[in-house]
Amino acid sequence: MIIKVLVEININKQEKTFDYNVPLDMQKYIKIGIRVKVPFGKQTLEGFVLEINENSDYKVKDIIKVVDFEPILNKELLSLGKVIAKENVVNLINVYQAMLPKAYKASNKTSINIKEEKYITLVKEEEVKGKNQIKIINDLKENKMILKSNYPDSSVKSLLEKNIIKIVSKEVYRLDNSCDLKPINKLNEEQARCFDEINNSKNDVCLLNGVTGSGKTEIYINLINQTINEGKEAIMLVPEISLTTQIIERFKRNFGDKIAILHSSLSDGERFDEYRKILKGEVKIVVGARSAIFAPFNNIGLIVIDEEHSSTYKQDHNPRYNAIDVAIHRIKYHNAKLVLGSATPSIESFARAKTGHYTLVKLDKRANNAKLPLVTIIDMQKEIKKGNKTFSNDLLLAIEDRLNKKEQTMLLINKRGYSSYLMCEDCGYVYKCPNCDITLTYHKTSEMNRCHYCGYAENKMDICPSCGSESIKSFGLGTEKVEEEIKNRFKGARVLRMDIDTTSRKGAHSKIINDFYDNKADILIGTQMIAKGLDFPNVTLVGVINADTILNLPDFRSNEKTYQLISQVSGRAGRDKKAGKVIIQTYNADNEAIVKAKNHDYESFYNEEIKVRKKLNYPPYFFLANLIVSGKDFKTTIKEAEKLGNYLRIKYNSFMMVLGPSVASLSKINNIYYFSVIIKYRNKEKVVKALNEVKVLTENNRQIKLDIDVNPISL
Repeated sequence: MIIKVLVEININKQEKTFDYNVPLDMQKYIKIGIRVKVPFGKQTLEGFVLEINENSDYKVKDIIKVVDFEPILNKELLSLGKVIAKENVVNLINVYQAMLPKAYKASNKTSINIKEEKYITLVKEEEVKGKNQIKIINDLKENKMILKSNYPDSSVKSLLEKNIIKIVSKEVYRLDNSCDLKPINKLNEEQARCFDEINNSKNDVCLLNGVTGSGKTEIYINLINQTINEGKEAIMLVPEISLTTQIIERFKRNFGDKIAILHSSLSDGERFDEYRKILKGEVKIVVGARSAIFAPFNNIGLIVIDEEHSSTYKQDHNPRYNAIDVAIHRIKYHNAKLVLGSATPSIESFARAKTGHYTLVKLDKRANNAKLPLVTIIDMQKEIKKGNKTFSNDLLLAIEDRLNKKEQTMLLINKRGYSSYLMCEDCGYVYKCPNCDITLTYHKTSEMNRCHYCGYAENKMDICPSCGSESIKSFGLGTEKVEEEIKNRFKGARVLRMDIDTTSRKGAHSKIINDFYDNKADILIGTQMIAKGLDFPNVTLVGVINADTILNLPDFRSNEKTYQLISQVSGRAGRDKKAGKVIIQTYNADNEAIVKAKNHDYESFYNEEIKVRKKLNYPPYFFLANLIVSGKDFKTTIKEAEKLGNYLRIKYNSFMMVLGPSVASLSKINNIYYFSVIIKYRNKEKVVKALNEVKVLTENNRQIKLDIDVNPISL
C-alpha cells in the first residue's frame, strides 16, 4: 500500500505530497484524513494522508507510525481546504493546520494526554466496619461509580484488599459544560416574525439586521434548538473572546453538555478535549470564535455568525481566510442555512441583502420595548478652549449622576497603554521602536515604552537621549491614562479596565465581565472589546472618549468602521428598564458617520457610503486583493514591488486595475520593509488563477517575500 502524505516543509517553496509505503501490520489503520509519522531526510515529520494507492512510480520509504486511528479531517474538510488554499493563494498545508487545534496539528511534538480520573465501582456486597468504609458502600449503592479522590486512601485500600471494590480509570474533560437546564425563552412577536422569515427564506443566507438589544441571541437559540431537534448540528460564531463568556453561559443554561467550546483563551488541553467531543459525536453545537467554523461536524443544519461586520472573522496572517466565506462553502456542502446577524452590517453584506442574494430580515425594536439611548455629540475643539482635554463637562456630570444613582458607566477609548508616545518638548525627540516604523506606546503601570507590533520594550527614560533635557512629556491618550484620571476625579468609584494588557491571563475576560455584571464595579473602561454584544442591565451611560481614532486612518472603510464602533458601543446603554444615554466626544462633530450613528440611522449611512464605494470602484462593486511585498533591504524591496506592479499591469490589464506599489500601512515592522500592490477586479476566477501564477513566479526570489491578501478588511 502506497500513501500520499502532505507534510509541512518547503522544497524550493514548492508544495507537494510525498509517497510512502505502509508496512503490512499498519495497513488496517490507514485512512484518508489521518496523520502519520514519516522519515524525511534526516528528520521525522508528521503529515496528513491525502491518497491511498497500490503502487508508486519510484522507490519509497516506509512510514514510521500511525498517529490517528480515525480521521481528524473528514472528507468535507479535506475538500474545503483545497478550495480555501486556491481562493486565498496559500499553501494547502497551512490551511489544514489552521483548521485544527494545536494537539491535532501535523507536528513532531509530544501530543496532549487524555485526562483520566480514578473511580470506584462495587464488586460484591459485604458487611463492612468503619464509618468511612460504610459510607463508600452506601454511596456505591446509590451511584454505580464514585470518584476515588473523595474518600480516605486507607478506607479505599482496605476495601480493595477485601476485593469488595475495584478501581477503574475514566476519561474526564477539562471543561465541564454541564449546567442546570432552563427552558428556552419564548420569542416576542417581532422575534417570532424574524424566526419565521428565516425558516421560510428561499435563500441559504439570511442577514438578520436587528438594532442593539433587540434580542437577536434569542432568535439564534431558537433556530439552533430547532436544528438539533431535527437531528442536525449547529455552529455559533462570536467575534470576540470576551463575548463568549456571556454567550456560553446562555448556551449552557439552554443546552447543557450538548455544546463544545472552541476559542484561543482555552488551554491546549481544553481545546483538545472539546475537539474530541466533536469528533466522537458527543455534542451537537459548537460555540466559539473564528476558527470554530472548521468544527468537524458531518451533518450541519445551521451556522450563525453574530456581529458579522466584525473584522476579527478575517484572519490577519496566512492563511488569510474569512470565516464568512468558509461558512458559505460549508452550508452549500450540507444544504444548510447561514444566519448573519448585526445591528451594523458590513456594507458588502447589506448590499447583497438589498439585491436579493441574501434574505434581509429586520428587527427594528428593542426587546421589552426598551428605547434606544439618547446620543449627544460633544465637539472637543470647543471643550479644549474651556481647558477640558480628556473629558467634557457633560460627560463628567453624567458619570457623577450615574454614581449617585448607583448605575453603571462604560467608557470606550480604542487605544491601550497610557499615552501614544513620549516626546522631548525642548528638541522634539520622539521615542520610536528601533525595529518598526512607529512610536513606542508608554505604559505607566510598568514604566515601560512598548512596541505593539514587534514586542520591543524599554524602560522609560526621564532624560532626553538627544539633548539631555528633562522635559519629557506624554502625548495621546490610552486606557491607562483614562483609568488614572477617572480614579483621581471620582474618589471611591470602583473602576475596571478591559484591554489586552488586563486580559492576557487565562480567565481574565470572564472575571472582568462577571464582576461588572454583578455590580462589583461602577465604571468599565475598555478598548473596542467592550463595544460588541455584551449585556449589562445596569449600564445607563456610555462615553466614547475619542470617536476619531479609526476615522483618521487612511482606509476606505474608516467611515464604516467608525459608524459600527460608535453604534455598537452605544447599544450597551439602556438595555433594560432604565433609560440609556451616550456621549460621543469628537474633533469631527459634523462627520457623516458620527452624525448618522447619533441618529441610529444605519440605512441612511449605507445609502451615502454605497455611492462613494461605487464612484471609487471599491467593494461591493469591485473585489480587492492586497499583494504585500516584504524584504530586509529597502531599495531591493521597493524595486521588486515595482517590478511586480508593472508585470501585473502588462499581463493582466484586461481584467484588473493595478495600484501602486505604495508604502503599506506600516512601512517597517521588526526590521522588515513592506510595500503594497493593490488590485481591483470583478472576474474572481481569472484573478485567482493569475494570482496563483504570480505566487509560483515569486517563490524562488530569496530577496523578498510575497503575501497575498484576497478581499482584505483594511488597506
